[in-house]
Amino acid sequence: MNVTVTPDQSPVSARPEPPRELAAGQPVVTMIGGGQLARMTHQAAIALGQSLRVLAASADEPAARVTPDVVLGSHDSLDDLRAAATGSHALTFDHEGVPTEHLETLVAEGVNVQPPPQALIYAQDKLAMRRRLSELGLPIPPFAEVTWAGDVEAFADEHGWPVVIKAVRGGYDGRGVWMPEDADDAERIVGEQLDKGTTLMVEQRVAWRRELSAMVARSPFGQGAAWPVVQTVQRDGQLAVAIAPAPDLSQELADHASSLALRLAGELGVVGAMAVELFETEDGRVLVNELAMRPHNSGHWTMDGARTSQFEQHLRAVLDYPLGDTSPIAPVTVTANVLGGAESPAMSMDERIHHLFARMPDAKVHLYNKSERPARKIGHVNIVGGPGSLDDAEYVADVRERAERAAHWLSHAEWTDGWDPHTGTTDEAGAQR
Repeated sequence: MNVTVTPDQSPVSARPEPPRELAAGQPVVTMIGGGQLARMTHQAAIALGQSLRVLAASADEPAARVTPDVVLGSHDSLDDLRAAATGSHALTFDHEGVPTEHLETLVAEGVNVQPPPQALIYAQDKLAMRRRLSELGLPIPPFAEVTWAGDVEAFADEHGWPVVIKAVRGGYDGRGVWMPEDADDAERIVGEQLDKGTTLMVEQRVAWRRELSAMVARSPFGQGAAWPVVQTVQRDGQLAVAIAPAPDLSQELADHASSLALRLAGELGVVGAMAVELFETEDGRVLVNELAMRPHNSGHWTMDGARTSQFEQHLRAVLDYPLGDTSPIAPVTVTANVLGGAESPAMSMDERIHHLFARMPDAKVHLYNKSERPARKIGHVNIVGGPGSLDDAEYVADVRERAERAAHWLSHAEWTDGWDPHTGTTDEAGAQR
């Protein structure tokens, strides 16, 4: 697709010229944001012979460190977005923070923005998303807009305590979510946040059994593809573990969740990868919690455990290629996030990887080239299960334990089972952990 720009749209000087052999042949995709999702999308682009350009805030962001085609600038700047889009075949996202009014301008100027702004708004604005899903008759918790503390109390009078207060925009990884204990607590939270200019909503706190994620992709042609539904485990609001496929999930409910996600992608006009985060309720239903219209942490298992990764699929989708096979290659694959510890270990990360590979040669490590700080996502580990069955709880638990043990080692330089690399044994305390 040819991209049209106005004469004064000059590229940012910090951007190197894209490789001419790629510009003349294989497509160039621009991704807004230079984080780990862009970094891993770049890795998929290499295998497809494509070039991924990134708009990064600084040269030391994870994707900017590895891709040769970088525009340094802000996702809030229309001029910087234009510069990044110049000459690319599609423009897509590492995060949902781009102002939709800028994207609408780019679309009007001929830029192939995927997902389009009229879809992306539902991943940016939780209240707009809830209202749209309600119109579509899709399962969601009861909700209401909050303009003053009385709105929360009125909602609780109708639906009961407990409730959840959320920032309509910008919250992630547990940020922008509050769980008041009572009306007084809610009044304090609402007052503080409204004074800061935060737009708020309230919804019923769901009695859920566990959290699930239905990861799908959709092309402009309308082709859709779904990976198996996964179980996600959150700690302090952050995704810590993803188990794919979700164990102990009936085929009927799994099919329902995938169908719901594919329908949602079609109704909203999504193009690319999308994660539909779900609550599995105690009475056997699923409710939509959040949407992410990009590759997502809950899909990282696909890098090693599926025939087509979410990153390759996202590129296929935004370029309107036929989508890839989403079937898993093992009975179960577990992702465990590597989160920065309270203190960085004295042992270097390179040495930690050395010890991990000596003990777990099958561990697939994906680091993001980020500095370590408490609770920061600096990478993830995938463990692809060997022969076994998803119905075997002991088998699934073993794969999960190995993934979490590997991730903890990379974060803390300590083995959760007390392993001593010098003796090749675990201590008694570790064996009991």
